[in-house]
Amino acid sequence: MELLSNLALGFSTALSLNNLFYAFAGVLIGTLIGVLPGIGPIATLAMLLPTTYALEPTSALIMLAGIYYGAQYGGSTTAILVNLPGESSSVVTCIDGYQMARRGRAGAALGIAAIGSFIAGTFATMLVAAFAPPLTELAFKFGPAEYFSLMVLGLIGAVVLASGSLIKAIAMIVLGLLLGLVGTDVNSGVARFSFDIPELSDGIGFVAVAMGVFGFSEIIANLEKKERREVFTSKVGSLLPNWQESKQAAPAVARGTLLGSILGILPGGGALLASFAAYTIEKKMAGPNADPPFGKGNIRGVAGPESANNAGAQTSFIPMLTLGIPPNAVMALMIGAMTIHNIQPGPQVMTSNPSLFWGLIASMWIGNLMLVILNLPLIGLWIQLLKVPYRLLYPAILTFCCIGVYSINNNTWDVYMTVVFAVIGYVFYKLRCEPAPLLLGFILGPMMEENLRRAMLLSRGDPTVFVTRPLSLTLLLMALALVIIVALPAIKKTREVAFQEGD
Repeated sequence: MELLSNLALGFSTALSLNNLFYAFAGVLIGTLIGVLPGIGPIATLAMLLPTTYALEPTSALIMLAGIYYGAQYGGSTTAILVNLPGESSSVVTCIDGYQMARRGRAGAALGIAAIGSFIAGTFATMLVAAFAPPLTELAFKFGPAEYFSLMVLGLIGAVVLASGSLIKAIAMIVLGLLLGLVGTDVNSGVARFSFDIPELSDGIGFVAVAMGVFGFSEIIANLEKKERREVFTSKVGSLLPNWQESKQAAPAVARGTLLGSILGILPGGGALLASFAAYTIEKKMAGPNADPPFGKGNIRGVAGPESANNAGAQTSFIPMLTLGIPPNAVMALMIGAMTIHNIQPGPQVMTSNPSLFWGLIASMWIGNLMLVILNLPLIGLWIQLLKVPYRLLYPAILTFCCIGVYSINNNTWDVYMTVVFAVIGYVFYKLRCEPAPLLLGFILGPMMEENLRRAMLLSRGDPTVFVTRPLSLTLLLMALALVIIVALPAIKKTREVAFQEGD
């Protein structure tokens, strides 16, 4: 009964005209961003963070959440019609979605992607609503030692589940932790690593790091690529799959939904890992006799990953909302948005601001419904957008972003810092270093330090406090188990193969 009353509160909040407008704006921008190759949800959220200053906290989070799961929908459109992933979790959709488009079945591929995403999103939102309250109750049992151990587990999970080199992922985490130390020490009031620059006394701005490393650097990297687009405008066909395709796709949607719901909760997981894993499972289950073969336009290669990435996108809100721990870079940005509005992420959000907590969950249902209504009838509009040359699109985006960064503090220093991090982000791109762990380290670093120092103060300097408390010890053992597992040669090889599926 309590869950029903909470959901009633959530829907009364989400269905207000103001919040409905921002939910619609979020999913529309998200779909648009997903459709346009090269600008993923991380870059978009980073670039739009300054605009949320003027909004109510609930409206701001509803809009940012809509952008995230809206981009999962929109990314499939580009992947299927142009063979370019609108964002990273749509990489594997290109493999079979584009081949279906070439065979004149683009409509069926787009239709099953939208239907699968809607089913997965609805199921995952139900999980968020069901599991968030008990997890929040558990979180209240956490002390500083438990929070420190949980963040250690989160950072190790982010390293293990990051695509590419483990060494590079560790380096990104460490760099993020070090950047988080810049500013005035809370306990002593002494400035650290600020080099007597007054603007650095409050630390490096979160928006400058996020927008520079993800937004600007992504655009610079895309501008140097040659435009190569073959849009299937005349071969979209019926948006409903035939009976045979539906029969093949239904179990793939169910498997993708379950897999994505689980992987979304894991630290470092989310939509990207879920889509890769779902494609691998569908390929293994179909075997060598699949008709048509995988890679040649099998609808299960679209249904599974698209359902998984949407489910993963929504369940990744669980650790962010209940524990205040971001499982991926997008949730780190959401925590940044909450901090901007003076909301302390963590279990107290549910008790101190229930309308925000449940309003956000209810808005996910409404947003998923909006996306189905939006996406399928507007395929023609998205096709026209795909024809806009990048050289016209990107400079306009960069200009608006610079205005947004400047408007935060009305200080040109923020713009300069964003440019510096844009260059750093571009260097990371060239060195094939994934920047997501850096953002997680940057967000979690100050929180880790605060909880470490608090735990040591409470225990009078006794470091064994982290292993004598059962919950803290359990979390540290889980982190150690992750390190041992990923070091095993067989697991290391499987991990490399999994991330090479979409390359």
